[in-house]
Amino acid sequence: MAEQHTPRSLIVSLYGAYGRDLARGEEPMPVAALIRLLAVLGVDAPSVRSSVSRLKRRGLLLPRRTADGAAGYALSEDARQLLEDGDRRIYARAEPKLSDGWVLAVFSVPEAERHKRHLLRSRLARLGFGTAAPGVWIAPARLYEETRHTLERLGLSAYVDLFRGEHLGYAPSAEAVSRWWDLPSIAKLHEEFLAAHEPVLRAWSASPGTAEEAYRAYLFALDSWRRLPYADPVLPSELLPADWPGARSAEVFTALHERLRDEGARFVAASRG
Repeated sequence: MAEQHTPRSLIVSLYGAYGRDLARGEEPMPVAALIRLLAVLGVDAPSVRSSVSRLKRRGLLLPRRTADGAAGYALSEDARQLLEDGDRRIYARAEPKLSDGWVLAVFSVPEAERHKRHLLRSRLARLGFGTAAPGVWIAPARLYEETRHTLERLGLSAYVDLFRGEHLGYAPSAEAVSRWWDLPSIAKLHEEFLAAHEPVLRAWSASPGTAEEAYRAYLFALDSWRRLPYADPVLPSELLPADWPGARSAEVFTALHERLRDEGARFVAASRG
């Protein structure tokens, strides 16, 4: 199946990769530069403007003028927090340990506010939580800070209690996590990433391309990869099947990042004018 890269997702990936380079993200990205940079990825100008408008309505992009007076957009404080939280997942290198424990989210939402119950479930799932029982969600303990930030930003913290703990039984932890998460579906996402981007790594290893080609290849890889550490909570290896593809896909993304990111930055700098 062909990968789907929406204009809005590509804009978020662009800001995450390159939009924080100047003045720690406070220097706005000129609209004209956004259009040029997204055109390289196959996104037309009307789609860029429409997606930027939606991100502005969500409070993630703020209209600002550049130093020379051109129209542009800078990251809001919420957007910077989202990107910083995402960095800890997207570029994580540390091997998770079973001894790190778990964070539990237990929530109760009044029937009159059932829409918030749906929002809570969907947001916890997007953060990588599994379902231990109705109303009880579980994730590796390292996700606590990001979970707290997210619930507070969405105004949902009043409905949730968060706990840290360890799994004491009765089923073995490896058996339990196979109930809490849909591991085959997560493995398939890793396999799809590898099918799309491992050939790119091989090609660049054999014959490096231009700065523009590096930018294009890196943005597509980042846009695909940054969803994976949310679908996959990155569990300790002893809890996963022996043929788990997650470690290999992480290695491929890390290699692409190290090879392409800085080369692509040269093209971004030239396009910003």
